[in-house]
Amino acid sequence: MAEKGNFLTPEGLAKLEEELEHLRTVRRQEVAEKIQRAKELRSTVNTPEYEEAKNEQGFIEGRILAIERIIKNAVIIHPEAAPSDLVQLGSKVKVCHQDGTEEHYTIVGSAEANPGEGKISNVSPVGKALLGKRVGDEVEVVVPAGVLKLKIMEIK
Repeated sequence: MAEKGNFLTPEGLAKLEEELEHLRTVRRQEVAEKIQRAKELRSTVNTPEYEEAKNEQGFIEGRILAIERIIKNAVIIHPEAAPSDLVQLGSKVKVCHQDGTEEHYTIVGSAEANPGEGKISNVSPVGKALLGKRVGDEVEVVVPAGVLKLKIMEIK
């Protein structure tokens, strides 16, 4: 079964590649050492240190596989190559809420989304509503807190 592409900016791809390298070279070794220490201390049967280290090892290996899959299916976003009059993947958008407050969003793929940094996914409710819109357009988005009304002020 073919997987859909993972939309990433060049910066997002570099960040994932860096995390993958760190997990492979540093974290794997650290956990292997923890497991070895736990084995040397006493029997591995019912020891919390050993169980915790094995769980951590499972998490790291799972994360490595997930990042490898994301990178393998990466579709790099090059916003500078596309028209900037429409909101699209990679666009930096300034919006104004109905109360006058402004926010800045960067539209990215779900693998790179981080709302705390203003990076919202193209499949999130706000991201979906903004895609394809122009400066001056207004959108209404149903979010858990109610209806969010945004006006697009600027697109870069």
